[in-house]
Amino acid sequence: MTTVEQSVGAPVTRVDGLDKVTGAARYAYEFPTRDVSYVWPVQATIARGRVTELDPAPALALPGVLTVLDHTNAPRLNAEAQASADLFVLQSPQVAYHGQIVAAVVATSLEAAREGAAAVRVGYEREPHDVVLRADDERLEIAETVTDGSPGLVERGDADGAWATAPVRVDATYTTPVEHPSPMEPHATIAVWDEDRLTLFNSDQGPYMSAQLMSALFGIELSAVEVVAEYIGGGFGSKGIPRSPTVLAALAARAVERPVKIALTRQQMFQLIPYRSPTIQRVRLGAGRDGRLTVIQHESVQQRSAQVPFADQTVSSTRMMYAAPHARTTVRVAPLDVMTPAWFRAPGHTPGMFALESAVDELAGALGMDPVELRIRNEPETDPESGKPFSSRNLVACLREGAARFGWERRDPAPGIRREGRWLLGTGVAASHHPDYTFPSSAVARAEEDGTYRVRIGAADLGTGARTALTQVAADALGIPLSRLRLEIGRASLGMAPFAGGSLGTASWGWAVDKACRALLKELDTYGGVVPDGGLEVAADTAEDLEQRADLSRHTFGAQFAQVRVDGDTGEIRVDRMLGVFAAGRIVNPHTARSQFLGAMTMGLSMALLEIGEVDAVFGDFANHDFAGYHIAAHADVPQLDVVLMEEDDNTTNPVGAKGIGELGIVGAAAAIGNAFHHATGERVRDLPIRIERSRDALRAARGAERRRPGAGEPESRVG
Repeated sequence: MTTVEQSVGAPVTRVDGLDKVTGAARYAYEFPTRDVSYVWPVQATIARGRVTELDPAPALALPGVLTVLDHTNAPRLNAEAQASADLFVLQSPQVAYHGQIVAAVVATSLEAAREGAAAVRVGYEREPHDVVLRADDERLEIAETVTDGSPGLVERGDADGAWATAPVRVDATYTTPVEHPSPMEPHATIAVWDEDRLTLFNSDQGPYMSAQLMSALFGIELSAVEVVAEYIGGGFGSKGIPRSPTVLAALAARAVERPVKIALTRQQMFQLIPYRSPTIQRVRLGAGRDGRLTVIQHESVQQRSAQVPFADQTVSSTRMMYAAPHARTTVRVAPLDVMTPAWFRAPGHTPGMFALESAVDELAGALGMDPVELRIRNEPETDPESGKPFSSRNLVACLREGAARFGWERRDPAPGIRREGRWLLGTGVAASHHPDYTFPSSAVARAEEDGTYRVRIGAADLGTGARTALTQVAADALGIPLSRLRLEIGRASLGMAPFAGGSLGTASWGWAVDKACRALLKELDTYGGVVPDGGLEVAADTAEDLEQRADLSRHTFGAQFAQVRVDGDTGEIRVDRMLGVFAAGRIVNPHTARSQFLGAMTMGLSMALLEIGEVDAVFGDFANHDFAGYHIAAHADVPQLDVVLMEEDDNTTNPVGAKGIGELGIVGAAAAIGNAFHHATGERVRDLPIRIERSRDALRAARGAERRRPGAGEPESRVG
């Protein structure tokens, strides 16, 4: 009997690599469709008010224009559907944010649709608007719940009393700006109606869940909706559910009774696709002089739209990261005249951990303690929030391994003193954390008469390597080489499966795939190992398995180290090197996993130094709505990156042992860079991004502090 080499854990080359480099891979906009037409949105030029008049005549007079849709003639959506108000496109004359779709032109060519949209004349009744997040906004309210289901206010112990008596305290406010998802592939859809059956070729992170939403919006059976998402060019959470352009395409296709295409321009992506809410975060840390935390208080102020009560889980990581007997976390939201923010790149945890890990670094400075040692000293034995045991927690191992590899022992703790010519040098560290989510999923495994196997699951590969990882899981479960397996993903009709988000994909889908394949082998045994005529097929789902799991606290952890240099004359910031050490269960494919971590760390660098959505308070729009003004890290910005994947055996999570990794690598990266900037300059920048003007302000402050030091003509001054 031939022994098949195990593929899980091997650096298998992407199984879809050839299709991608040869152009055989089909993305949403590329599916061949007969008699296709095109839709172009007409967007509101006011931030709040209502449409009072709309003249479609100039557009209808243009060659190729089929119709102009607005709130008076667009097909009706199901008003009872449990869906975000943003998705009820062209159902009302009300305008809730600048850029909202108020009309649309459908034409036989893209050029005619765009020209027609420019010709539509719209009149508005303008109302006063407010689009600026402020910590003193009197409309701020504590969120009832945040995106992970926890309350907006959570407290344990006596947070105020412990703060009042803490011997060493840090009280600081940090801000993060609007950040936009910018996937390489924009949001794109082809909508096709066949009587009452809807097919969407959609750039989509979760075909099955999207089909559920679209069936509710259009009031049709789930079985009448097919969502096809074979290949996707990135999403970062923005494609987790269909957005308004997808709904518009389906409305337009129903109206003209022919297929309709839409693909957003880069400028439209900034106007119609949800973003990460800005945050204003106040963190208070109280500790004994031995460095042990006694109290943590973390309040996040963020925005939501006037339409939808969305609140991100910005403070959730804080409650379980470090051992502190007293804690309070609060999320307060302000309803503004903006598009609803949504999930984006480790939603909530990314900005929240920037604030927490920056504050921990400040506490280390106040204590005169090494920041790695401070984190280790506050390692909890059980989850401080729930009291549950951790399924696994190897943060300390990540910190120690990272410190050894990074050369942390050679670090002089004093800030602002190392130079190479004009450059100031500094190093920083921060912890990474992300919850380990697993959702119910289903899969089908099939044995063919020719000795090959097929596995079907409604998963989506964002480009991270899910196709390859699931192929490896299935091949190992069946005990066959990869060449004998065909994996089918990317369609809602392939069965119940959660979206590719929350770092839950591989863990959720892999469990179902493993279960279906092993069940198929057992069924084959009843046939003496011989595949019957017509093949043999077995379905499995993991809903009951999840309910029977041990009640443990499940997370992934890591440690990020960064070295930066700051030009003492110009304020230019360069990141020399970064190291990420991560513990996230069994790594199915170290090749694709490393790629994900490198990408996530690059996103963290981009967040730290570059990305900011500039709000135009007068017009209610973003002043920078393309890549000319919204800057993202490019090749020249990315330094020497290194990733270490710690061995972690957590057999309580799922039979495969896999945990989510996609978002862990961004959490903590910006804080590590910010902490390194402080170490280089001696000045703390608490507002992201640390652009050159903020760097220059810090350098001026550092020079002022230098002049005020004893021996420089003035007495020493201390703050805080």
